[in-house]
Amino acid sequence: MPIRLDKMPLLAPRPQRPGFLLWLGTLLLFCLLGMGGTLLFGDESLPERPSDFWPLALGIPFLVWCVLGFGRVLIYVGQQGAADGWNGAREKDLHGKMRRGRRSQQVLGVSVKTALGEPAQGPEIQLDALLSGATALKSQASRMSGATVRHSALSSDADENPEAILLSIWAQTLADLTPTLAQLPADQPLALMLDVDTGMPEKQWRRVWQQAWRESGIRQPISPVDGRGLTALDQWLDKRIGDRELLLVLAVQFAPQQPDGTAEVAVGLLFGNRLTQATLAPIAYLHRPEQALKPTSEDLLYATRQAHEWVPLESRSIEQVWRAGIDVRGAGAIAEVSVENPLSDNKSGLRDIDAMLGHPGCASPWLAVAAGTQAIRRGAGSQFIFSGGAVAAGLWGTVLIPASSL
Repeated sequence: MPIRLDKMPLLAPRPQRPGFLLWLGTLLLFCLLGMGGTLLFGDESLPERPSDFWPLALGIPFLVWCVLGFGRVLIYVGQQGAADGWNGAREKDLHGKMRRGRRSQQVLGVSVKTALGEPAQGPEIQLDALLSGATALKSQASRMSGATVRHSALSSDADENPEAILLSIWAQTLADLTPTLAQLPADQPLALMLDVDTGMPEKQWRRVWQQAWRESGIRQPISPVDGRGLTALDQWLDKRIGDRELLLVLAVQFAPQQPDGTAEVAVGLLFGNRLTQATLAPIAYLHRPEQALKPTSEDLLYATRQAHEWVPLESRSIEQVWRAGIDVRGAGAIAEVSVENPLSDNKSGLRDIDAMLGHPGCASPWLAVAAGTQAIRRGAGSQFIFSGGAVAAGLWGTVLIPASSL
């Protein structure tokens, strides 16, 4: 669940100390009233008997004043104790939320397939294209309808059917992750998140996926994860940070029903829990994502700042900012946030994936995370990611830092 530090209850107000001058004046007033009352209501001969007059005129008022003063001190001490208790509980709650908020996931393995890369080429060529701002968007025939629309498509043979192409895409993605998974024991459990957007029927693409998994030779057992996108990752950090399972994310947008302005992409990411995973050396750390609850620049500014705050101080210097799955309104909000809260001193550090490839849909956050991870593996510094996508009600912000930073 979101950790909103701006919704924390306020500190309890401290009680006002008893005023010295006020209580001194009260004592004088009580003494005057005591003397006046004694003279007015006492025996006429009472003033002639000092031993009776002064205890009655000053002693009783002083005693009443002491009782009231003691009561006032008790009230002050009680209010002070209540404020201390409230603030102590608030501080404990805040500390717990800060610890939860600063959880992060190890990024252990990565695979990226876009129209900027060819199967025969290594990931470095594709990364160079992404970092240089190369464009793969062009008018071409849609896989499903055959209509000519502007989009980017993964490389394939023209005579292959969509099912065979998707099988090949998943086979290549799993092949990229296999060397990493081979270093793990065969009984290492994997939690699998499939984030898929395609015009193919679900029954059909799931059959293709099962075939690709069987043929991959990966030995580890898998179990499905509920949820999609960064919402599922946020929930994982809350509820499963101590699990032994590794989180395997496979995100694909392939032959979408409405292909105009979209990108065909395939992403594979392997995440590990810092508390339980010590076999593999992490490439990077993905910190807790923050979502703008409303599509406004104010909410996005809060999410951006909070995502940045979850990162250790020494890693907050952002080298590159990635954008993926951003609509026109989101782009305007990001522009306002960038003026209010500049993330990177590098003016050329903005990587607009939508402008290069088209809208990646459900794969938007994973594509940006994977590209940022590859940049870090090459030696880059911390990365900030703005992402939207098919399942996001509001934009997300998250920080990716090199493993060497921790």
